[in-house]
Amino acid sequence: MPNLTINGVAVSVPEGTTILSAAKQVGIHIPHYCYHTHLSVAGNCRMCQVEVEKFPKLQTACSTVATEGMVVRTDTEAVRKAVRGALEFLLIHHPIDCPICDQAGECGLQDYYMTVGLHKSRYPLGDKIHKKKVQDAGSGIVLDAERCILCSRCVRFLEEVTGTRELQFFRRGDHSEISFFPGRPIDNHYAGNLADICPVGALTSRDFRFRCRVWFLKSAESICTGCARGCNIEAHFHEGVLYRYKPRVNDAVNRAWMCDFGRMEYRKANEARLLAPFVRENGVEKEMPWGALMPQVAQRLSDAVRTHGADTVAVIASPQLSNEELFLVRHFASDLLGTMNLAFTRRAPEDGFSDDFLIHPDKNPNSAGARLLGIPGEEAFHAVAGRISRGEIRALVIFGNVLGAFSEKGTLELLSKAPFIVQVGTNEGVVSRAAHAVLPSASFVERGGTFVNCDGRLQRFRAGFAPRGKARNTIEILVDLGNRLGAGWSFSGEESVFRALSRSEAPFRGMTYGSIGSLGREVKR
Repeated sequence: MPNLTINGVAVSVPEGTTILSAAKQVGIHIPHYCYHTHLSVAGNCRMCQVEVEKFPKLQTACSTVATEGMVVRTDTEAVRKAVRGALEFLLIHHPIDCPICDQAGECGLQDYYMTVGLHKSRYPLGDKIHKKKVQDAGSGIVLDAERCILCSRCVRFLEEVTGTRELQFFRRGDHSEISFFPGRPIDNHYAGNLADICPVGALTSRDFRFRCRVWFLKSAESICTGCARGCNIEAHFHEGVLYRYKPRVNDAVNRAWMCDFGRMEYRKANEARLLAPFVRENGVEKEMPWGALMPQVAQRLSDAVRTHGADTVAVIASPQLSNEELFLVRHFASDLLGTMNLAFTRRAPEDGFSDDFLIHPDKNPNSAGARLLGIPGEEAFHAVAGRISRGEIRALVIFGNVLGAFSEKGTLELLSKAPFIVQVGTNEGVVSRAAHAVLPSASFVERGGTFVNCDGRLQRFRAGFAPRGKARNTIEILVDLGNRLGAGWSFSGEESVFRALSRSEAPFRGMTYGSIGSLGREVKR
C-alpha cells in the first residue's frame, strides 16, 4: 500500500488509488466536476489540479495515481490560481440563471464559486454564447444546453451504465454542447440518474422541477419499496410531504443508481392516503377515534374466535411490511388469534418487468424477510382466498392495499364473502372500499424498520417525519390491538421489536441496529 502525504497529512491507500480518492479518505476535499466514483475518469474539467512534489506541472487529482512517498499539496497559491482560472473558464458562457434555476441550492458552480472563485467576470454579458434551453430530452429529463459545462458525466453514464448512448457532444469550440440525436431522445429506465449526477442545472427532473427549493428539504436514509432489490436511497421531504427519492451509495446493492420506476414510489406517501380511522356501516363511512374503534375491532375478532373457532379467522400480511411488523403479525395471528390461516400476498406485479441490472420482477421490498420469518406465501394465500370465497372465514385482517394478482372486481367479489374485514393500510383502494374497519397506517417514510432484499441483505430504513393525519405506526397499531387481546406486549418502537426478533429468529440472531449500519449486512439463510 503506497504511503503519501497530502497537505502534511499521512495516508496509506491501496494500489491504484487516485490522489482525489486518497484525499477524501483523510477528509480533504479537492474541487471536481467531471469525476464520479462510479464512472470512468475523464479529467476534462481541470478543477482538481494539485501540486505534486518533483512534478514539473500541476496534476489532475482524479487521474493521477498515488505512489509511494508522494507529497501532494492542494492549498498552494499556484493551485488556487489554476483552479480559480478553470472555474472562470467554465463560467464564461454560463447564463445568469441562478434565481430561476431549479439546481440552485445544490449546484456545484454556486458552491465552488463561493469557496474557490469569488472573481469578477472579465467577459461581457452580451457576448455569451446562447444555446437551446428547456428541451424535453425524453424520459422525464429536461435539458438546458446553455447551462452545461461539458463535464461528460451524462455521456459516460449512458455509455457505461445503461449502454444506450442517447447523449453526445455536438459542434466545436465554445459552441460545443450536449444534446441527443434528432428523433432519438433519452429512452431508458434509469434516466433520473442523469439529473442526480449533473453538477449544474443542465439536466433536471421534470417531476421535481420547481416543486420545492432544495434548501427547505430534509432527508432520511431509506430503502426503495419498488421491488425486491432494495436500492439504498435518501428520502427528501418538507413539512410532511415527500418530494423525491435520490439514490444513496451502496456498492453491495445499487452502487450509486436507482431505476425510474422506484424513483416514483415516493408518490404513494402523498397520494390517496388513509388519514383517519373509520368504520363502514350500511355502506357509509363513519370516522371514529382510535380509542373507540380499537376496542370494537378487538371485540369482534375475539367474538369470532370464541363463537366460530380460530379456524374461521384469517390474517393476510404484506411483504411491504418491515421484518419488525411481520414478526408481530405472525405472533398476532398464531398466538393471539390462534389461527393457522396466515399468509402473505405480493403486490400485483404490474407489467412484471425486470432487467439484469437493478429492476427485480418481485415488486415488493421484503418478500425474503416474510419467508425467513416463516410466513407462508402465495400458495397459502390462495388457500385462504379459497376459504374466503366459500364463506368459511368469519373475520379477516388484511395488511396492505391489494390482494396479489386479483383484479379490482375479483377482490371486491372475494371480500364480499367475509362478514367482518379489518384493514391496516396506508392508501385508499379496493381493500379500504370493502373493509368494515379501516386502521390507517404510516407510510414507508413515516416509520422505520428493516427489509431483507432479494440477495438476503438485511437493510434498515428510517422514519423521516411523524405519520400524517391520524395515521399510526403499524407497530403501534399491532401492540394496541394485541394487548386488547391479552398479549401483554411492552414494545415501544421498531428497535425494541427488532431486539426481540433477533433473540428468537435464527436468521437474525445476534444482530442489532448498530451492527446493521447504514449499508446493511447479510442474514443467515
